Amino acid sequence: MTEQLQRKRAPRNTLNPELIVRTALELMDAEGVDSFGMRGLAKRLGVGPMALYTYFRGRDELLDAVRDHAMALNPIQLGGDTWQERVRLTCRGIRGMMLAHPCLVQLFTARPLAGHEVPHAVEALLSMLRAAGFDRDAAARAYLTLFNHVLGVAAWEVQLSRQLADREGRRQLRETMDSLSRARYPTLVDLVPELNRSNGDAQYEFGLDLLITGLERVLAQREAGPGAP
Repeated sequence: MTEQLQRKRAPRNTLNPELIVRTALELMDAEGVDSFGMRGLAKRLGVGPMALYTYFRGRDELLDAVRDHAMALNPIQLGGDTWQERVRLTCRGIRGMMLAHPCLVQLFTARPLAGHEVPHAVEALLSMLRAAGFDRDAAARAYLTLFNHVLGVAAWEVQLSRQLADREGRRQLRETMDSLSRARYPTLVDLVPELNRSNGDAQYEFGLDLLITGLERVLAQREAGPGAP
């Protein structure tokens, strides 16, 4: 990926916002948001740094544009016959776009409410919860709980994937696990095989099932009225 990016250059007089955003997204996915800079992007495009400021006022504005672009590439699929199915599909879609573009994890964390596509995703999930019967407070809390689950799991998956893809990262992880004292951490050491298998889609769905089951209980208690057990 890095070698391909190094060969990318903007032909003379073709620099435009779309090319800038696409190239920035590729850079961030390959190298991470922390390593991204306007000078590095300009070098990839074969232009001077000031040329970028013709289209974007600064790094933050470009980050928001990159996030909107990445989310638009992976639109949330709305559907399902029940509120549980609709919520599940929406949360899967948000996680899917984060795994497709790992930089989104950092962009969501750094600027959680900026950009234009984020409010669309928030509106979709909140409207589902309100239509299901959750009151204002419960809908807000349910949304934040669901989104935190998606973001947390995606962040863990992205970081673990990067560590396992690196030889030194795999060595460090293996040494850490091998160095655990069975006398001090007997349960942890005993369950290492199970913990190693508890990743990916199955783990994500396990957590989502727990959250939806809990939300069903909240909704049932509200429908039963005050004083219900």
